[in-house]
Amino acid sequence: MDTETAIEIRTMTSLSEIAESDWDACACPEAIQGGRPADPFTTHRFLSALEDSGSVGPGTGWEPHYLTAHVGDDIIACAPLYAKSHSQGEYIFDHNWAHAYERAGGRYYPKLQVAVPFTPATGRRFLTRPGFDGIGRQALVQGAMQLADRNGLSSVHATFCTADEAEEGETLGMLHRTTQQFHWQNRDYTDFNAFLASLSSRKRKTIRKERATAQGFGGEIRMLTGDEIRPEHWDAVWRFYQDTGARKWGTPYLTRAFFDIAHERLRDDVLLVLAFRDGEPVAGALNLIGRDSLFGRYWGCTEHHPCLHFEICYYQAIDFAIAHGLSTVEAGAQGEHKLARGYMPTTCHALTWVGDPGFRDAIARYLDAERAAVAEEVEILTEYGPFRKTIQEEDHD
Repeated sequence: MDTETAIEIRTMTSLSEIAESDWDACACPEAIQGGRPADPFTTHRFLSALEDSGSVGPGTGWEPHYLTAHVGDDIIACAPLYAKSHSQGEYIFDHNWAHAYERAGGRYYPKLQVAVPFTPATGRRFLTRPGFDGIGRQALVQGAMQLADRNGLSSVHATFCTADEAEEGETLGMLHRTTQQFHWQNRDYTDFNAFLASLSSRKRKTIRKERATAQGFGGEIRMLTGDEIRPEHWDAVWRFYQDTGARKWGTPYLTRAFFDIAHERLRDDVLLVLAFRDGEPVAGALNLIGRDSLFGRYWGCTEHHPCLHFEICYYQAIDFAIAHGLSTVEAGAQGEHKLARGYMPTTCHALTWVGDPGFRDAIARYLDAERAAVAEEVEILTEYGPFRKTIQEEDHD
């Protein structure tokens, strides 16, 4: 069969139109025989939780148009595609592009976004069944660009895609964008002390002091996952999320219903790190667990205690990763304060297609300069990392 000519591209406005087994055969084929998906965010259960809870859909500015590629009756590839009426919840932002295009008389919104809403975590965005990697990705990329072009939409964006996808997307006519985050890498550490031993003496002492300060807050810190998570824990997480969301971006993106659905469908994928004082949760962090990575997502508190944020979000995550043999902790967007705590600068990737030729040329020039600046920033920040520069560095503990 000539799969080059037999592939049909469709869009669907609800994941209920796509069988979970068909979607996950593309999104996480590594989990079909059991075990965790590499990327918990692109699973049918996570994306449908966003949709079913009303976190995406009518009135949110994230209108689902899931992209699927078919060969006969089989789905060989799919992508989480949304029509966006704003640029919120993306974490690789294009507000300045929108303003420039509209000042010039263009209409920037709606645009198309290939992404996991509200989730700055790297993973595949063009999801393919094994054996259809090349033709599946090509069909999805070309399908998204054609969808935008035929409907007169300004642009298509794929955010937090893999480096391989970025490279292939460029060959298909998209523009490559980079940014950076801070990730922790497990160098086969046996425990947290082994990690500390890889740091300079000064950083090691600072982290020990921070952990002691945090753990002396007057309560206990607990890690919870799976059936250890109870409905009342989600009540606390919702309170924390509302507080942080209101301070950072005005209105929380996720609805309360999302956390109820997460308890039903996602709790085996979730690690909650909660601080209890007098039996009540007063601070906590929500993480998702991948096959090889831990993804930090949300933090919040109702009481402020020195260093508790560092302990719950960063150090407990490292403890969990080491104990469970995970190679990476992705601690989310922003935060140069993570550098001193062992989270090193890591390049993240995105793709953009712009329909207007003149605007496309301007964006291409902008991205050339931005990539150079990001590469320089990563290099500089790496030099300021907390790790020993040589194995012979003096230990003054």
